[in-house]
Amino acid sequence: MSTIIKKIRGGGVRPAAPSLRHIVNGLIGGGLGIGIVAAITRSYHVPLLMAPLGASCFLLFGAPDAPFAQPRNVVFGHLLSSLVGLVFLKFIGVGPIAMGVAVGIAIALMLYTRVSHPPAGADPLVVMIAGKLSWSFLVTPVLASTVILVLVALLVNNVGKDKSWPKYWC
Repeated sequence: MSTIIKKIRGGGVRPAAPSLRHIVNGLIGGGLGIGIVAAITRSYHVPLLMAPLGASCFLLFGAPDAPFAQPRNVVFGHLLSSLVGLVFLKFIGVGPIAMGVAVGIAIALMLYTRVSHPPAGADPLVVMIAGKLSWSFLVTPVLASTVILVLVALLVNNVGKDKSWPKYWC
């Protein structure tokens, strides 16, 4: 019993506190990234916003060195997972089992193709819940919004001579 309690309590190691610079980077990057996407959405009446992008911003600006926050993972993780959602929506249907299978397939495909991006795991659900989406959803909002966020990350995450982002492209 005490072994189970020890496992549940964790190792007792707390994560290091982020620096003020890191916190400000997250604040500015996340605000600027979503702000630009929202402004384009409003100005040009192009639907670019989807909820998982907020979580993508957390990775891009709060954990930019993580493999999940690299450009290929952000863009292709969202594209692949949204494609899975569209395939299910168009050909398989929407329901609890289909939703679970779609998310599972999206995760497996992201892992297999080495484009894992945890926020993209929600994309099949976004697609299936929204319904009545066309294949153009892959371009707008998915491709357009993720490319915009990556461009903002290129600017924000490279401010300062000691900063270098991304860690890799391919």
